[in-house]
Amino acid sequence: MALNPQYEDIGKGFVQQYYATFDDPNLRANVANFYSATESFMSFEGVQLQGAPKIMEKLSSLSFQKISRVITAVDSQPMFDGGVLINVLGRLKTDDDQPHAYIQTFVLKPVGGSFFVQHDIFRLSLHDV
Repeated sequence: MALNPQYEDIGKGFVQQYYATFDDPNLRANVANFYSATESFMSFEGVQLQGAPKIMEKLSSLSFQKISRVITAVDSQPMFDGGVLINVLGRLKTDDDQPHAYIQTFVLKPVGGSFFVQHDIFRLSLHDV
C-alpha cells in the first residue's frame, strides 16, 4: 500500500468527528464504532487497554458530565500502510474543573474504504515538579 496523499484532511476530519462524538454525552457510546473489538489499543493516563469493549469500559467510567475543549494543533503524517498518524494538542475542561492541556495521539489503520483507531494514547499535560 502507498502513502495516503489525503492524510492531512483525514486527520483533521477524524479529530473533528471523534471529539464531536465523544464530547456529546448523548453520542459518547458511539465512540466504540471508531475502535476494533480486538485490534485497537489505548493507553489512557498510563493504563493499557485492548479492544473496543475494554476501551469503552474505561471511557464510560470517567466521572465528568460536561466536557469542552479547544484544539490548539492537529499534526498528521502518512504511514506506509495507507494509515494516518495523528497528534492532537489542546485544552479540555470537564464539569467545573480548571482547564488542562492534553495530548492525544491516534493511529488510523485502513480497512476497506475506511479506517479504525488502531492506537490511541491520551495524557493530560500535568507535571509534578
